[in-house]
Amino acid sequence: MKINVIGGGLAGVEAAWQAANSGAEVRLFEMRPVQQTPAHRTEQLAEIVCSNSLKSDEVGSAPYLLKEELRRGGSLVMQVAMENKVPAGAALAVDRIKFAEAITKRIEDHPKIELIREEITKIPENEVSIIATGPLTSEALTQEIMKMTGDDQLYFYDAIAPIVAADSIDMNVAFKAARYGKGGDDYINCPFTEEQYITFYNELIEAKSVPLKRFEDTKWFEACLPIEELARRGFHTLRFGPMKPKGLYVDGKEPYAAVQLRQEDQMADAYSLVGFQNHLRYGEQKRILQLIPGLENCDVLQYGQIHRNTFINSPKILEESLQTRKDPKLFFAGQITGVEGYIESVATGWIAGLNAARIIRNEEMLLAPSNSAIGSLCRYVSKTETKNFQPVNITFGLLEQPPVEIRKKYRNKRERHAIQVEMALEDWDQWLQKLERSTAKFV
Repeated sequence: MKINVIGGGLAGVEAAWQAANSGAEVRLFEMRPVQQTPAHRTEQLAEIVCSNSLKSDEVGSAPYLLKEELRRGGSLVMQVAMENKVPAGAALAVDRIKFAEAITKRIEDHPKIELIREEITKIPENEVSIIATGPLTSEALTQEIMKMTGDDQLYFYDAIAPIVAADSIDMNVAFKAARYGKGGDDYINCPFTEEQYITFYNELIEAKSVPLKRFEDTKWFEACLPIEELARRGFHTLRFGPMKPKGLYVDGKEPYAAVQLRQEDQMADAYSLVGFQNHLRYGEQKRILQLIPGLENCDVLQYGQIHRNTFINSPKILEESLQTRKDPKLFFAGQITGVEGYIESVATGWIAGLNAARIIRNEEMLLAPSNSAIGSLCRYVSKTETKNFQPVNITFGLLEQPPVEIRKKYRNKRERHAIQVEMALEDWDQWLQKLERSTAKFV
């Protein structure tokens, strides 16, 4: 029996890789280039359409714990990300073109994975399948999922940040530095005076947006608000958000506000504006961007845009193993489950791929350790309150709390978190050893 993995994004390629490396035969379906999406530009697998940052990789943080669990678990995505990373301070960012090309080649070369370029419009029946179609699931398959779940689809709007050419940035105004000196001079920073910020702010909130079509109710994801929507919440909101000047210095003083630009590729010839996702008209975007000190003559390589992200009401639908309650042979993985973030999506693909291989062998489903980041994500999408289910990133608030004695001993939050990560990884390693012993005979 073969496993169907529907969707060649980050979750899909990870699920296919893990299932195949567990000894299963896998068919990976990717609808591009036969059917394109509003956000993708290539036919490569694992194409990153938003930021090229995979978030913090600072030891002791919750995102680091999630990445480290995957690294130790043999994640394809994490291995390729490390091979194609670009400078980004304490974050892990990748050259998105080389990253996608490398993953595509690994998948195409895997002897147990058959890559099929076609759109799947119906959920396969009586077959082990993983739906990992992501937030841009096609209309036809979305309708099928709605029929299966019995619920109306949930959705929110997501936005993409613009990218500018490096040689169009005025380095007489902008300067290189990482916030608080973490990671060296990995970012380009554009500092604002108070007067410059006032002008920028007033023009931004009055700029014309691309009109939304077909949907009247706009549900923004709070962690990815368009810059103009965030600005409308108050004059100082940007200065405490994506334009905060903390940890950046010009002549020994913090600027009134600052925009950070992150390297997009290994050649360092393109930079994206951190936190500047938006849905302004292209002409308005360029005008607004050129109000940023140092970007007065910027060459925009990619404009920001908006697209609809869809996700299911997972706690009503999924078990902690990521199987559907109606059909144990059907799994969901990735952003469509209600996790937000690249690595969070990879994590659900990782566990779904392993469990799909196990169901073929009539083995018990894997549940990640309760104090692990992956276990916490699976617990959230299967057991959280469903009244207002919203996508989440990995945070310490999502993780299982450490024992009382640890909380009493380590009052300092940073120290407590470091110990929590250390304990979680110790349990993770022991769990992986048991897993490796149980699957070795099938590979």
